Amino acid sequence: MKVRFAVSPGAQTWDDVVLPAFVDALEALGFDTVWLSDIPMGPQLDPLVGLAFAAGRTTRLKLGANLVPIGRNPMLVAKELAQLDRLSSGRVLLSLVPGLDQPGEREALGIGDANRGGYLDEVIPLLRRWWAGDAVEHHSERFDFSGVIVRPRPFQDPLEIWLGGVGPIALRRAGRLSDGWLGAAITPAEAALAVTQINDAAAAAGREIDPQHFGLSIPYARSTPDERAIAATRARRADGEIEQILPVGADHLRDLIGCLVDAGLSKFVLRPVAPDPRGGTAWRDELEWLADTVLAMQT
Repeated sequence: MKVRFAVSPGAQTWDDVVLPAFVDALEALGFDTVWLSDIPMGPQLDPLVGLAFAAGRTTRLKLGANLVPIGRNPMLVAKELAQLDRLSSGRVLLSLVPGLDQPGEREALGIGDANRGGYLDEVIPLLRRWWAGDAVEHHSERFDFSGVIVRPRPFQDPLEIWLGGVGPIALRRAGRLSDGWLGAAITPAEAALAVTQINDAAAAAGREIDPQHFGLSIPYARSTPDERAIAATRARRADGEIEQILPVGADHLRDLIGCLVDAGLSKFVLRPVAPDPRGGTAWRDELEWLADTVLAMQT
């Protein structure tokens, strides 16, 4: 099993000093992937912008995105991702997410009261057809495409689409449509059950998901985080329990990753819950600590 580690800056905003230092350190230290998340209503860097910057600055580092396709024209999304994948010689990793449903988000993205999962159900097959080189004929209440072709095609064939979510509907969708799954805010036991449910849904759809294509986003802290970080993590759990969700310290983080590997997961996005805000130098220190903690587990 190939265990790989990505690093996400989480909720940090970026400038022309911090982002280069962060990207350079990730590649130099040997992490597998830089991972950026799409927060439509927040000040965070748009993942396509940030990953294009990272692609031009690196040669090995993979370029991962949690991308919200809602509010974006799917033809342009297909074109932008294909071009980024080609310019980076096939380093793009993609997880589609329906957004955070923050106040005002639905209206701003033009989704209103419509079902966000249904949007993914419609868009994912379109992206796959464009990346396969098809002329797409598709007409619905949302979109009208008359024989539209996207060029160039991605470097990767196929450019994979992963999904997230931990509810029953989301897990079934991952089984029906995705090439992999990236979960969040669940325990190792819950992750093992999610893998089983996704595989069952894939089998029912006549599909099979690579057993190495299951992962988890993990918030972590080097030392006891402040109450705001704890409260934000606890809010994602109905039971409020976060001991197996938010590891504190190197030993706890390594132990949790080991349990998740035993549960069948092998791809991990690590996110510090309270990174030092001072800039590039502090990020280098954070990433060196993280490299010393986990990279011996990367295979």
